[in-house]
Amino acid sequence: MKSFIDLRSDTVTLPPLNMRKAIARAQLGDDVYGEDPTVNDLERLAARTLGKEAAILTPSGTMANLLAILTHCSQRKRLLVGDQSDIWKWEAGGASVLGGLVYHPLPTLANGEVPIEAMDAALYGEQDFQCVPTGLICLENTHCLCGGKVLSLEYLAQVYEFAQRRSLPVHLDGARIFNAAVSMGMDVRHIATFADSVTICLSKGLAAPVGSVLAGRSSFINHARRLRKMLGGGMRQAGIVAAGGVYSLEQMVDRLSEDHMNARSLSQGLAEIPGIEIAAEPPQTNIVFFTLADPELSLKYFLYALENEGVRVMELGKRKIRAVTHYGVSAEDIKFAIEAVGRALARARAASSPVATADFLPWQEAEKPFEMAAIVP
Repeated sequence: MKSFIDLRSDTVTLPPLNMRKAIARAQLGDDVYGEDPTVNDLERLAARTLGKEAAILTPSGTMANLLAILTHCSQRKRLLVGDQSDIWKWEAGGASVLGGLVYHPLPTLANGEVPIEAMDAALYGEQDFQCVPTGLICLENTHCLCGGKVLSLEYLAQVYEFAQRRSLPVHLDGARIFNAAVSMGMDVRHIATFADSVTICLSKGLAAPVGSVLAGRSSFINHARRLRKMLGGGMRQAGIVAAGGVYSLEQMVDRLSEDHMNARSLSQGLAEIPGIEIAAEPPQTNIVFFTLADPELSLKYFLYALENEGVRVMELGKRKIRAVTHYGVSAEDIKFAIEAVGRALARARAASSPVATADFLPWQEAEKPFEMAAIVP
């Protein structure tokens, strides 16, 4: 297969050799019976790392978030979520379909924050039988669609204090919470303090092949364990998965700073290409968004041309192009990617010329590998 510099997402990471070795020698048991020692080790490690009482391994971040929502809320409750959040946009409406819950999307600011004023305004009719009472506040840190933005501790503390006054729990979708912690130069527990439950993803920047973790109080996790079984997430010899997660938490967190430096280099390089529009401020973590300045240029052809140059990115939002740095992408790869964007942009301009021939537009007839049936955030 052709080798690509794949910047579509940090979900495309492949486990390092030593992680593979740890997986191969993992001690196993039946996790549904609580007898897999490696899963137990991972759950204890994750809980301790996040400063929570307990944790539970899940196959995916989508299931981890859904478990948190279902555990916090009974049926006929509302979830206050950002209108640009992963939970609202990319998780298939599971809380409504499977939990009988109602999503209440609120405006998301450019820095990833959901204004507390908007949350307060959403708490109407709590005692009115005509209205659905609120059951949970959900936040996301780092915030993907806002370009990997890090929520400030001041904001998190304000939301948590507001939620406590309203007797509402707070769930933090922390799929990339370690990126936030590394960017802020602090222990991740300081971030997790301001949430009743937290999910982390092991298979994004931490490079494990699969798995996420939900953490919270012991009673909360015990309830979530029953729901995990109901949703089909009770795995048997899951230590094969957990071993990669243990390695991730012990060995792969500090190196996230390399991804952040590569993202800044990518952003700076793209900003120097005429015809590319990108935010003036450097990315805080590992996610870069940019657009084509000329709205007449074919984005499809640009993506096709860039893939033919050996670089994969993805459209995430109308004409918004996302590139995510991660383990396996080097500084040299970033330099190559910047040059490839320039070449692909030149080809897109030529293709939009009135004299462009059909031979120059193979994407019109050929199968386009960049068109995916589903987008993976």
